Amino acid sequence: MALPYLLRLLCLCLASFFIVHAATAIVVWLGTPAALRVAERAKPGFSAKFLFVFRMFPFALTLFLIVGFCIPSYLWLEPLTSGEKVGAACLVAAAMGAAVWLLSIFRMGYALLRTSRYMSGCERDGQEIAVEGESAPVLVVKGESPLMAVAGLVRPRLVVSRSVLRKLTPEQREAAFRHEQAHQASRDNLKRFLYLLAPDALPFVSGFRKIERHWVRYTEWAADDHAVAGDSQRALSLAAALVSVAKLGVSRQASFLLSSLYSPLVAEDEDLAVRVDRLLREQQYAEKPLAPLVQVARNIALVTGGLVVAALIWPGSLGSVHQILEKLIQ
Repeated sequence: MALPYLLRLLCLCLASFFIVHAATAIVVWLGTPAALRVAERAKPGFSAKFLFVFRMFPFALTLFLIVGFCIPSYLWLEPLTSGEKVGAACLVAAAMGAAVWLLSIFRMGYALLRTSRYMSGCERDGQEIAVEGESAPVLVVKGESPLMAVAGLVRPRLVVSRSVLRKLTPEQREAAFRHEQAHQASRDNLKRFLYLLAPDALPFVSGFRKIERHWVRYTEWAADDHAVAGDSQRALSLAAALVSVAKLGVSRQASFLLSSLYSPLVAEDEDLAVRVDRLLREQQYAEKPLAPLVQVARNIALVTGGLVVAALIWPGSLGSVHQILEKLIQ
């Protein structure tokens, strides 16, 4: 099929993205068991950050290669001719790349739309109250459905239902508010948004679901630890708050861009008793969970960084990339 100049560029970018992203995703899939073992030995805060970087690695690396090499090499070395033919393999790969991008854009747009509508409804029907330790007023919403969460992306707000406020004691409310403050400080809703933005390796195949579920678990544990801050009485209050909210029932999650005290995503993946138990027991973690891998990772990072810098400095690198693209497009 013959395509004009810019459409060929778009086709090459989509095809290259699909091929490179799928290849790096396979590496991540193969390394997932080892990554989860590392996360189990570390503190929840470190584990959440580690799994987030691990999950986003294929997307970030592929995007860097497309923007840094594919597009510049094409614009610099490809002659301004029209009607050059594009091979069937390239078209198929481009179609797959377009499919995974369209699905991720749809997920992202749908979540943003639901979040916007939900927050508009809360602000319209809810009531703002001042809470000690909160810089912004807490939004109290009507209804008996239990909810305490940080909702929103650009300006996330703490939203709580009247049923939860009535159920919790002052000490439990304070501990629960501290839990939500931890979600807000770590920008967990923004990370959820980036998860939505990052395409899957194949259309309609969620190959990273296991990593994402474990990430949700560790973000909740990290928020629990931040709320408790080593205080046994506060840990008891937070555990009691979790049990009290759970007894009210698990409300349907209003939006993906929402970090709640008791999340349905976590409820599916772990028993509430495990979360309560770790609050009431002193936890032991490896001081250096990545110690066996640090030296290897450092060497790989140095070699990779050197190769990237050399490729960026060496003018012939774009020529080599262009030759690869020429073979891909045939």
